[in-house]
Amino acid sequence: MTAHTPDAASVPWAEQRASHADRDAVVRRLQQAAAEGRLDFHELDERLEQALTAKTFGALAALTADLRGADGEAGEPVPGRPPVLKGGMHGIVRTGRWKVPPRLTAYGGMGGVVLDLTRVESPPRVLDFEVHGQMAGVTVVIPDDWSAETDGVEPGLGGVKDRTTPDRSPDAPLVRLTGTGGMAGIVVRHPKARERRRLEREGRALAAR
Repeated sequence: MTAHTPDAASVPWAEQRASHADRDAVVRRLQQAAAEGRLDFHELDERLEQALTAKTFGALAALTADLRGADGEAGEPVPGRPPVLKGGMHGIVRTGRWKVPPRLTAYGGMGGVVLDLTRVESPPRVLDFEVHGQMAGVTVVIPDDWSAETDGVEPGLGGVKDRTTPDRSPDAPLVRLTGTGGMAGIVVRHPKARERRRLEREGRALAAR
């Protein structure tokens, strides 16, 4: 009987296997927390032992969950945890040349989130985005030869609008969306005419260098 190997994309983040580097990063944060007086010697010793033997990201995250100074906004992110983008009041637009992670979570909030993937660098073959439209929505812009799957999104009141074409190149990336539409909904589309003209200008400028 052949053993079944789980698809990494289907395994929850907390259950994914941690590496030596992930464990070392948590050890450093625990030591920093002790130096700041957040942990006493006994607590540090106990947590260090657990960190060095932890198997999953979830086990590591539990060791620093109450250490906001070492594992919060002022410190390093939890190893392996997908980045979270929150639109808040003013919104977030990720565009231009940027390194897109294989997984991320986006909350539209009151200002909305736009993820423009038309110029990302070395994209993964499969990108798993958890998106929540909330009040202002989330828009994902993908190149013409990429494709998207939106079956995993609960429409909510705002719905899900997939305006992409099925003309996907065999080797091009796939964007898989899960989450909730919320009040404003989720949109995934290819570039509009104005965006195409900008991309063409940038392409010509790069070719002329």
